[in-house]
Amino acid sequence: MTSTIPTPPPEQRRKLIEVSIPLEKINEQSAREKSLRSGHPSTLHQWWSRKPTATARAVLFAQIVDDPVSRPDLFPTVEEQDAEREELFRIIENISNWDTVKSDPEGWFDKARARIMLYTDGNPPAVADPFAGGGSIPLEAQRLGLEAHASDVNPVAVLLEKALIEIPPKFTGQPPVHPGAAELLKGQDADTWPGATGLAEDVSWYGEWMLEEAKKHIGHLYPEVDLDGGTTAPAIAWLWVRTVTCPNPACGIAAPLTSSWWVSKKKGHEAYVVPTVANSTVSYEVHHGREGGPDKKSDGTVNGRTGATCIACGSSISMQYIRSEGMNHRLGQEMIAVVAAGHRQRIYVSPTPPQIESAAINRPSNLPSGTISENPRWFSPPQYGIENYSDLFTNRQATTLTTLCSLLESVSEKVNNDSPSGYGIEYASAITTYLAIAISKLTNTCAMTTTWMTDRGAFRETFSRQALPMSWDFAESNPLGNQGASFLENLSKSAAAITTLPLGTGTADKINSIEAPLTGTVISTDPPYYDYIGYSDLSDFYYVWLRHALRNTYPSLFNQTLSPKSTELVADPYRHHGKQEAKEFFEHGFTSFFSRARHQSNEAYPTSVYYAFKQQDSKTKEGSSSTGWETVLEGIIRSGWQITATWPMRTESSGRILARGTNAIASTIALVLRPRPENAPNTTRRDFLRELKTSLPEALRDLQRGAVAPVDLPQSAIGPGIGLFSKYSSVLEADGHKMSVRSALQVINEILDEVLSEQEGDYDADTRFALSWFRSYGFGTEVYGSADSLARARNTSVEHLHRAGILHSGQGKVRLYSPEELHQLDEESDTIYDPSTDNEVSAWETVVHLAKTLEYGDGVEATGRLLARVQDSIDRDLCKQLAFLLFQISEQRGEAKTALLFNQLGTAWNDIARVARDTPDYDRQGSMSSNDTLF
Repeated sequence: MTSTIPTPPPEQRRKLIEVSIPLEKINEQSAREKSLRSGHPSTLHQWWSRKPTATARAVLFAQIVDDPVSRPDLFPTVEEQDAEREELFRIIENISNWDTVKSDPEGWFDKARARIMLYTDGNPPAVADPFAGGGSIPLEAQRLGLEAHASDVNPVAVLLEKALIEIPPKFTGQPPVHPGAAELLKGQDADTWPGATGLAEDVSWYGEWMLEEAKKHIGHLYPEVDLDGGTTAPAIAWLWVRTVTCPNPACGIAAPLTSSWWVSKKKGHEAYVVPTVANSTVSYEVHHGREGGPDKKSDGTVNGRTGATCIACGSSISMQYIRSEGMNHRLGQEMIAVVAAGHRQRIYVSPTPPQIESAAINRPSNLPSGTISENPRWFSPPQYGIENYSDLFTNRQATTLTTLCSLLESVSEKVNNDSPSGYGIEYASAITTYLAIAISKLTNTCAMTTTWMTDRGAFRETFSRQALPMSWDFAESNPLGNQGASFLENLSKSAAAITTLPLGTGTADKINSIEAPLTGTVISTDPPYYDYIGYSDLSDFYYVWLRHALRNTYPSLFNQTLSPKSTELVADPYRHHGKQEAKEFFEHGFTSFFSRARHQSNEAYPTSVYYAFKQQDSKTKEGSSSTGWETVLEGIIRSGWQITATWPMRTESSGRILARGTNAIASTIALVLRPRPENAPNTTRRDFLRELKTSLPEALRDLQRGAVAPVDLPQSAIGPGIGLFSKYSSVLEADGHKMSVRSALQVINEILDEVLSEQEGDYDADTRFALSWFRSYGFGTEVYGSADSLARARNTSVEHLHRAGILHSGQGKVRLYSPEELHQLDEESDTIYDPSTDNEVSAWETVVHLAKTLEYGDGVEATGRLLARVQDSIDRDLCKQLAFLLFQISEQRGEAKTALLFNQLGTAWNDIARVARDTPDYDRQGSMSSNDTLF
């Protein structure tokens, strides 16, 4: 059947992302990515603040497809529009799941691509990300069947982008070429190597060949560990401490600098190091067990930032002295323990002369050059005389890394010789690119900034945070072994990641964002976060090794000693000689880019921009503010954009956020933008406030009805508010000055609080009483008189509320029943709460019992069955709003555990309501069939 309703013009169609998205489901999958290891693109190589792929593909899909209401030609009725929106939500929820990426028997990605073709009239747009960084956005555009264009000014980022979206499609469906591949292909058809699996197989094979060649040259540098009984075991790690000459002239030992003498705190496998001084020489011995180990007072020698203590004479060693000795290159290092691989455990032994001698080798001459930034915010090694990136590696580490890099040329020749005619040179470059990336990633756990986690018996990477730290004790890995932190482990992860990469049209180029080609594209991008991360300075740690390995393969990428700095869009006061200068540089670059993007992007689609939001960067007379956040919003609005939606994209569960007391802070805000008309009018503050008070309540109800968790509501509500603010060319204050973004945000938040409070007027008398009492006392106990006065004012009574099971009244005291207490009462009385038998159920009673069942019952299914039994007189939308309101009040009261309960309920509400609708034994009279089993 063909609809006679005309198709709206593309530029007038609202996209799904501008209306509603299943935010909590997206956030759940984004948070889950932190624990993914096998096959995920992030395991190819590290990048700072990489956007979760679940977030990237969900946002892109919702950015491309129309909201069904905008397509009456396809979905004429409200029922059809609602059904289609639910289907779009299901698609998003499933394609956000990494399990669907690995295996998609139900064809969710086919459904997603089909919807994209439907909503784009068979002509899907290209996607551009001019700040592509780790490449998540263009990668997921490609996975959705869209042409992807990535660009960045940082060569390390561009190389990773090429490895993700540009190289694999060139070798789609190609079988491996390595010796022995022919045997693998016997009796198999051409479809045996789908996608880039053949490429992944060759990366793995040639990488293992290279590793075996390296062992022939330098395998003796990594001897096995002698154990008791004459047996040996492979070495996993060598643990070291830095040393400084004791300043006491009467002592003068090489005083160890360590934060802890413990090397293992795992229960049942405790081990620690005991230093001994004899004849001015320090030796180290490993002891086992917890008894006799160092306590907090005796553990380690470094006293925070103040200095250290000599283990021989007890003299204080100031941090100033340590820095001075470091600047004069007089810091040493001593091996204190060796870690061997036992049967499903780590074995800690004392260092022996052969182990010490194996590391005592000369420094290689062909090390990469590059000076470490002296910016103290992100780099501490230069303060101790470690000035070059090559200084961050022991002689043994440096020898291993240069050996692996030098073998890439042999790999290239071998691949070229093994490949079919006319195929080898480009394919050899592809293989060596992935192997060089694996070597580069190895440096993250093969440097003197890698430390040992005593609780896990594993390596802590150099970049466990977004800075290059100074470490007093460090762990040297065995890169030629087959345990953690080895080249083989990186190789395995690289090959697995390649097999999951999508294959389509994609390009990655080293281009400044101001020059990146954007015409006719849909823009989705993750620009630098003001001054949060020094991408180029940090990436130089990897750049020097990638340049060492691939300079001839990618001459235009690696044509400088270090990565470009001058054009990087970061507000770095150190680089720009002051905070104000840095702010002006960022604002100018940010505004220039977005002004250009406004005129070149595809007008039929909104632009999405991610920003890593920090709730408080500074304190002002007006209150807390976030300098970067405000600067970004000001730059976007000043560039001629209107913000049509804001979505908080979390990479942690709401439970963890609440537990930390930071439940109002999202990891990232996704901003949705549309070009503001050139002739957009001005408005006054008074009219802006009037319009805001009129439009925000309905927008808030829409968000509450959608799939937004209570914890995300404040940031989501910024969207409609700042969208209204940004649709005007300016909002004029009473004195004629333009209203600032800071003032607009403060006004939006104030009115949001007002709207949430005004929602209380929609509730029944019992609920209004409970809300007022809860706001003042929570679930605490207070005197009867206060409750009686409040109840009379709400046209109810304490006695009625007691009979209704909302509160307990006795001995002159009153308290509301909490979900936890209701659960305890149910267990004590062995009764089942059945709202279908009560004709006076309040919204409060409904919500608190639902929260109880969700937390202490059988989850969503049981909670949905309970909701199904609530009388039809109860407005379920109001109940959902109440869950949001109770979360807000709990948060304001600082009661994280209670806030978590109601956040869980608000988050799961749509699923609970779906179960209620699908409950077969429920009828409108509240009757229950004989086979219905309550929880």
